[in-house]
Amino acid sequence: MLRTPHKPAMAASADQVYEFGEWRLEPAEHLLLRNGLAVPLGPKIFDTLLLLVQNPGRLVTKDEFMKRVWPNSVVEDLALTQNISQLRKVFANVEAPVIETVPKRGYRFVQSVAVRERAPSPEPAPQVKLTGTRNRLHLNRTVYVPVIGVLLVAVLILANRRPQGLHASNFAQITNDGQSKQGPIVSDGLKLYFGEGSMNHHFIAQSSVTGGEVTALPMPLQAPNILDMTPQRGELLVGSSGPESTASETSGDIAATPPLWTFSLLNGALRRGGQVAADAATWSPDGSEMAFAQGTAVYRGRSDGSGAREIARLPGIGSWLRWSPDGSGLRLTVFDKATGQSSLWEVVLSSKGAQRLLTDWSQRGSECCGSWTLDGKYFLFQSTHEGRTEIWALGAGKQTPVQLTNGQLNSRAPFVSANGQKLYMIGEQLRGELSRYDSKVGQFVPFFSGISAEFIDFSRDRQWVTYVTFPDQILWRSKIDGSERLQLTSNSARAVFPQWSPDGRRIAFFDVAPGKPGKIFLISSDGGTPDPLLNESRNEMDPTWSPDGTLIAFSYSPIFDRTPPNELGIFIVQVKSRSVQKLPGSDGLWAPRWSPDGQYIVARSTDPRGLMLYDFRSDQWSRIAGSTYVGAMSWSSDGRYIHYLRRGNDPAILRMRIPGGATEQIASLKGVRQTGYRGGFWIGLAPDDSPLVLRDIGTEEIYSLDLTTQ
Repeated sequence: MLRTPHKPAMAASADQVYEFGEWRLEPAEHLLLRNGLAVPLGPKIFDTLLLLVQNPGRLVTKDEFMKRVWPNSVVEDLALTQNISQLRKVFANVEAPVIETVPKRGYRFVQSVAVRERAPSPEPAPQVKLTGTRNRLHLNRTVYVPVIGVLLVAVLILANRRPQGLHASNFAQITNDGQSKQGPIVSDGLKLYFGEGSMNHHFIAQSSVTGGEVTALPMPLQAPNILDMTPQRGELLVGSSGPESTASETSGDIAATPPLWTFSLLNGALRRGGQVAADAATWSPDGSEMAFAQGTAVYRGRSDGSGAREIARLPGIGSWLRWSPDGSGLRLTVFDKATGQSSLWEVVLSSKGAQRLLTDWSQRGSECCGSWTLDGKYFLFQSTHEGRTEIWALGAGKQTPVQLTNGQLNSRAPFVSANGQKLYMIGEQLRGELSRYDSKVGQFVPFFSGISAEFIDFSRDRQWVTYVTFPDQILWRSKIDGSERLQLTSNSARAVFPQWSPDGRRIAFFDVAPGKPGKIFLISSDGGTPDPLLNESRNEMDPTWSPDGTLIAFSYSPIFDRTPPNELGIFIVQVKSRSVQKLPGSDGLWAPRWSPDGQYIVARSTDPRGLMLYDFRSDQWSRIAGSTYVGAMSWSSDGRYIHYLRRGNDPAILRMRIPGGATEQIASLKGVRQTGYRGGFWIGLAPDDSPLVLRDIGTEEIYSLDLTTQ
């Protein structure tokens, strides 16, 4: 029967299902089906949809949602907004509207709903094999996705869209230490090796292939990342984006290609990989040769990289290089700085040049991070499309890949075991908790109701706040008490680093949405259409206002563009005329921060150690914090101190008196799990100048699936 609008809410019945169009909602099974196929939803998102579907045509108020979906919790309206946003993504391809917003009041389900009796199941629900997880199902921290969500992922592995002959099943959790994970994943058959930690402090970790304790590999590099493992499985090929060690005189250069290192898994010895510098590297199947990517060029040489010759040119910076098992070619990921997206490319060694893969694939998004099966029949990779990241498999000689995963978690960084029987991957659902350092208790505590947001900035009168929600990167503003909240950017934008104008009328930010270069915009604090600061196609970043609001300083990105030092610098824009002038002596500098009194600009250098300080009175630059591996920074509200992050093996938030240089540690970040845009590098300051970070309360662990062929 068809439910009529405006009926009062009714309690869910285990014997009822709700149908609308091609969709079917089954409360008893906690399932949403589309044409018979399960569509994954988190528990709270499911409950939000259920309440709407049970009341078609009727306004469901925010209070009703809070009482029904979060009956024993105190949460902000933002949680409901995020749930509705996720549901709209689920129904994005439905032609007619599904959920209607009633401003400041609630939401209305505008589809017709039929309520039917649930037919008895002809057979018991399928059993999920969770090998290796029996003792790890009790999580040691509060996570955004409870264990039942992980079980849901297990039963949602696609069975009807897998490549012919290749099957993935038996979803099992391998790690459970609560740390952020980075690929690539490699293995010696007994252990898995992978990256862990945030952008401010990351390291290489290891775990048994069957699960268990995760431990860090002792390595003096400040920011190591795995590139490959020797065919003999005794050594790791490692890169590093930071200084070599805390005591090292070698600082590195974030705009340059990093050096290669070899790390022995037998005795822990670390040595330079010859004189090679590379963004990606891999050994041939027999270990006699090395191929590596250096910027936009691919080289082939001896096993230590010597005698290398160029074999291909790429349209962007190469990464995640892998040699085919038969030795005939290379596949790698190429990052396009103009669009912010990545794609898969192939170099056939018997010919010259590189060719893009998947050029005719209709579902192509941002592809990355491939791994071969041992027999070379399949190449597995991750693809991000419409906000979801899943694992796909491309069969040998095929033009179109087939999807392997479709769970509640994003799936990335696939790796296939040497025997071809296991697929390992990182499963993630990102969420943070905004936290303030409380010096009285010596720890970080929830701030601003612990919303999942970063890049917090307060208006000069401290009455308003702007922030970017994570992970959707939407720009908002509100009163400091959370009232009068307004979404400023669309769901398609990806806002970073918003900054209030001194008069509180505008907000500057930069947009890093895929498909175009990063661009700085100005937007009214009352909403409206964002206005680009400049009309150019370079990756702009980090706008910062002069105290009188007539100027904006900014820089270009040294990381994505690999910009030469003479083309980098701190640029100042006249907001009214949009004329641009480069600050003298700023070659090689980026990420400016204008002091509240207007006397100084502090900036980072492509040398990751230290900061550069410009004094407008003397028109001179000087180096400060010269021996520190620095990250994000922020001025105190009175302009007397610069707070900055010490990255590496002993992360902390420090503050330095300006002028004078006296430095003190404000808060240690050891053991503080950070998350956020680009892995979590942001720090900020509350109105009382106490440090702010976005703590990681999501889930990001390694999982395995059984691979079989038929």
